[in-house]
Amino acid sequence: MSITAEIRRIEEELRNTPYNKATEHHIGRLKAKLARLRGELEKERSRRSGGGAAPFRKAGDATVVLVGFPSVGKSTLLNSLTNACSAVAEYDFTTISVVPGMLKYKSAEIQVLDVPGIVEGASSGRGRGREVLSVIRNADLIIIVTDVLRCDVQKIIEELRNAGIRINESPPAVKIVKKAKGGISIYADEIQIEEKTLHAILKEYKIHNADVFIREKNITIERFIDAIEGNRRYVPAIIAVNKIDMLDDGGADGITRIIERIKGVDKSSILPISAEKGTNIEMLKDMIYEKMRFIRVFLRPPGKQVEKEPMVLREGAKVGDVCDKIHGNMRSRFKYARVWGKSVKYDGQRVGAEHELCDGDTVSIFVR
Repeated sequence: MSITAEIRRIEEELRNTPYNKATEHHIGRLKAKLARLRGELEKERSRRSGGGAAPFRKAGDATVVLVGFPSVGKSTLLNSLTNACSAVAEYDFTTISVVPGMLKYKSAEIQVLDVPGIVEGASSGRGRGREVLSVIRNADLIIIVTDVLRCDVQKIIEELRNAGIRINESPPAVKIVKKAKGGISIYADEIQIEEKTLHAILKEYKIHNADVFIREKNITIERFIDAIEGNRRYVPAIIAVNKIDMLDDGGADGITRIIERIKGVDKSSILPISAEKGTNIEMLKDMIYEKMRFIRVFLRPPGKQVEKEPMVLREGAKVGDVCDKIHGNMRSRFKYARVWGKSVKYDGQRVGAEHELCDGDTVSIFVR
């Protein structure tokens, strides 16, 4: 049986198997095998296509990708957010390539990409799906664009999940330390999955000797498999419900009903908009900025005044990241830095390249 046929067989079996404690062990093994086979199939496709590199260059301080089924208004939204000029028309597949635009907001330069509309089965390669998903995997933020007529967000999330992309999730709090012998030892305070199920999942990945540390109380089978795979992308996301100007009843009640139709996502990540009319576009820009967790750092060249325009970085950035952004070779010549602001105990403190910065810090870099 081919990998594709085996995947279809397992998917069918999972659909027909009710989940309960009696079937948990069997379902765990099936899901592990399905994830492993999908990984093998993707590697095979990547080899055949020469690697499947993303067809765009990242630019600016971060990259946002607009994701959605065809004709939901992604191109109009791109034009509304940025200075891009993407083709707009009332028929499917207007966007035939990745179209970039640049959103300049609160000192940040945010690259926004309009990609071809996703079709069902994109994760299996349908409709240029692999090319589109390779772009999405490299995003710093995903905006899932739907409209008031469809609200089919769950289908898009499923395609993303099948491609190893997890939205608005943190990585599983699981650590697996392989060893030469001694079998499997599970260390967890409290979990809902039976240990024999965890053992069966590990066995599917040919892990027979390991110490497994689980620090996630309500770990699921899926997230445990994600931890083993180790190649998932965890990306923040916003759900933009476009074309609210088309609602017959309009107003807050109509919008509330639309939002209630969207299941399985945090309601705080949903924003109703009209890209054509400009409704809530400024609010969307604010959400993008907040989701990115930007910090602003001011540069102070040695012997000079503090520069007026800040350098924009992501939360968790270190002094070495400042070096990289100033010049690609600066880190190799780095001696030390002096920092003023919240990240140090006293102003002008001398720090190394691994020092983590805070919003509003001022940094002087000294090189050899």
